[in-house]
Amino acid sequence: MKFPSLPIVSVALAALVAATAAKAQETAAAGGLTIELNEVAPSQKGCKLTFVAGNEFAQSLSKVSFEFVIFDQKGLVERMAVLDFRDLPAGKTKVRQFDLPGTNCDAVKSLLINDAPACVGDGVQPGACMSGIKTGSKSAVELKG
Repeated sequence: MKFPSLPIVSVALAALVAATAAKAQETAAAGGLTIELNEVAPSQKGCKLTFVAGNEFAQSLSKVSFEFVIFDQKGLVERMAVLDFRDLPAGKTKVRQFDLPGTNCDAVKSLLINDAPACVGDGVQPGACMSGIKTGSKSAVELKG
C-alpha cells in the first residue's frame, strides 16, 4: 500500500485548519443578541422590567437601544418606548432594568421588540442587532423579537 507523500498531507492539513478557523470567525462574526425578560415587578414609579442581555457578536457594542411595543391584556398597544441598553461588550451578559412610569404590571400581557434604533460598534452592520435576535421570558409576560 502506498501512502501520500508528506508534503501533500501537510498541504491538506493546513487547508483543513484554515477552513476551520475561517468558519469559526464567520460564526463568531454572525453571532447575535439574546434578550430575556427576566422579571416584571411593581415599582414606586409604575412597573420595573428586568432584562438579561447577551452579546454573542465578535464585536462589542458601544450603544444599543430597542423600541419596545407594550401590549395590554386585550392585546392592544398600550404604549411604545425606546429603552437604552447602553453598551454590551462582546461575549458578555449584562442585566438592565427600566421603570415604566404610570404602568400597572398586571396590565402588561406581552412585549415586542419592534426595532433597534441604535446598534453601534466597530464593524457592526446596520440592522445587525435585529437580525437573528433571540428572545425569551422567565416572567408571566411574553417577549417577542
